Amino acid sequence: MTGATPWGEMMRAAMRMGIAPEAFWRLSLKEWRMLTEAPRGTAPMGRAGLAKLMEDWPDGG
Repeated sequence: MTGATPWGEMMRAAMRMGIAPEAFWRLSLKEWRMLTEAPRGTAPMGRAGLAKLMEDWPDGG
């Protein structure tokens, strides 16, 4: 790990998320990362995926 921990930046991000200072300081590093990292996994379905889904499963109405 390089450099100092950006506590000010982290606290401002927590405040933007509505996390009170007392709650921020009770968070573990693992919890903080869960709150701030981008989710991993598959990307949301795009137009092509939706079109294929609609083709495979027509409404029949």
